[in-house]
Amino acid sequence: MTPTIVLPVMIGGLYAAGVYLLLDRSLTRVLLGFLLLGNATNLLLLSTGGPAGLAPILGYSDAEEINDPLPQALVLTAIVITFGISAFVLALIHRSWRLARNEAVGTDEEDRRVAARRDTDADELDPDDLAPEDRAAMHADSLRADLEELADDVDVPAGRGPS
Repeated sequence: MTPTIVLPVMIGGLYAAGVYLLLDRSLTRVLLGFLLLGNATNLLLLSTGGPAGLAPILGYSDAEEINDPLPQALVLTAIVITFGISAFVLALIHRSWRLARNEAVGTDEEDRRVAARRDTDADELDPDDLAPEDRAAMHADSLRADLEELADDVDVPAGRGPS
């Protein structure tokens, strides 16, 4: 049997479309991209099984005529994993729609701020040398102001700082 170019091109097209959809901010497109990646993976795993053969039942046929059951087991596993992650992403989409009436992931200002900073190695970074707006959320100088702000809402003594 001669191999055809159709199956590898189809697998490559499914992978390309799946990755393209995964890079979008819309969770529905992310779900569709993940489903395309799952289908491409299933086709890839099935194509590794080689040509069709007889059922792998002991004593039914010769060893060289038996089909390899491992790719079929891997495809079944991939189907279950794809189903589980798809259900999880659908739950995320439903929750996002119920809370914000929008299922697109918004732009995170913290990501923009981190991307705008110059390249610094984490080992060279000292939080005390940063400007107050660039410090981490739970830095020591920000905790006292947070506790004083929370003192009105909760029974937290205003004089107690971090230990």
